[in-house]
Amino acid sequence: MSENSLFALLLRSPWWISFVLVACVALVSKALLPAEYFIYGALGGFPIFVVGCIAAWRQLRAPSAAKVQQMLDTTQAMSWGAFCQALTHAWVGQGYDVNIASKGAVDLRLTKNGQTTLVSAKRWKAATHGVEPLRELYSAVQAQSAQGGIYIAGQGSVSETAALFARDHGIAIVQGTVLAALLLG
Repeated sequence: MSENSLFALLLRSPWWISFVLVACVALVSKALLPAEYFIYGALGGFPIFVVGCIAAWRQLRAPSAAKVQQMLDTTQAMSWGAFCQALTHAWVGQGYDVNIASKGAVDLRLTKNGQTTLVSAKRWKAATHGVEPLRELYSAVQAQSAQGGIYIAGQGSVSETAALFARDHGIAIVQGTVLAALLLG
């Protein structure tokens, strides 16, 4: 799904916006269509209703801002060993086999359904993240024929160049709220 499609925008928006849009579709259908065709026009809003339900479910399950901040503060205080254990526990809970890698840019190796993802996480406390560690991770992904890479950036800022490199080379950058949600499971 495209990042700028209607459904993607609605999934990122507050849930109630989708339901307001469904109501608008129904009202326009009532106003513009003959009575016998109203139901067909109103049913045109059903996909938007489904997206609204998905958005509501996600937003209901999302951790509160206070919980997210507390988790981010906790991760900043963790040692590498404790942080690695927390990541391992989170991904094992999602059904991954997790192996600790001890060489180069790769810190963890995730395997699920025959798919391998390499994780670089040791720089999670850095204030800024440049493109070089992402290049190293990408080289490791290619060398090990992995399907993807994940770079843990913690709360630090990622340079625009690094973000573009990650996007162009299929590397997911996990930081802030996404990192907290992962660890909160």
